[in-house]
Amino acid sequence: MKISQLFSQKKAVYSFEIFPPKPTADPAAVFGTVSELSALHPDYISVTCSAGGSGNARTGEIAQLVKSCGVEPLAHVTCINSDKAAVRKTLDSLQKPGIENVLALRGDRVEGAAESKDFAHASDLVAFIRENGYDFDIAGACYPEGHPECRDILTDIRNLKKKVDAGVTHLNTQLFFDNEDFFRFRDMLSLAGIDVPVQAGIMPLVKKGHVDRIISLSGAKIPAKISRMISRFYDKPDSLMEAGIAYAIDQIVDLLSAGAQGVHLYVMNNPYVARRITESVAPILGDANAD
Repeated sequence: MKISQLFSQKKAVYSFEIFPPKPTADPAAVFGTVSELSALHPDYISVTCSAGGSGNARTGEIAQLVKSCGVEPLAHVTCINSDKAAVRKTLDSLQKPGIENVLALRGDRVEGAAESKDFAHASDLVAFIRENGYDFDIAGACYPEGHPECRDILTDIRNLKKKVDAGVTHLNTQLFFDNEDFFRFRDMLSLAGIDVPVQAGIMPLVKKGHVDRIISLSGAKIPAKISRMISRFYDKPDSLMEAGIAYAIDQIVDLLSAGAQGVHLYVMNNPYVARRITESVAPILGDANAD
């Protein structure tokens, strides 16, 4: 099923994101994670690429595993280090087993790696997919606080409009911790004429490693409430886990109450976190879709 159909059927779509195992690991190592997440009945599960886009092939393997568990996969495709032939090969490998949804990304820059002469932006990748007749739904990424490489959020939204006009069918946001940033961003998208569904990306901060790594990589603003939580529980793993889950639940409830078209949960391959949050928000998600 194409994800655009899900948005036409539901007022709020709910999904997870996972990442493939390291290149030296057996892809079957993630089977347990996929199985447990699938049992929670998300609308779809997205599968990332490895750092630098080197994991496109592995992404396809895990996406097929997700599909075999009865959940629709969304396979990430990057282009920053690829030419047209390499991207075509990736898309063919996804299309052949019946994967219908891709997330088109430029990808992260890797120091010392040669960048593509064919693709400078994700919008170039989206246009390439459409122009070459691939019948994928194409998701795109967006940034409620503005892309970290863009000089201001208005310029970023103009660039996002180009990506949507090229053929994006829905958007997933980068993680954020202040819902007001998402609401403000949503209003700006409407004013810019961007009318595709937008899912809010939520990252539960449940481990010290998340605090240290994810925040620095994403550049997300840290509200005082999160700052206090980190300060109080940074060296108390159990308490940080519970506090992080509670904060994520609070964010999701607020987003659904404000009519968000979906929630995309960055679960860091942790089925326990996904289950705790899903069990808490499922009744509210059900009520949102019943209205």
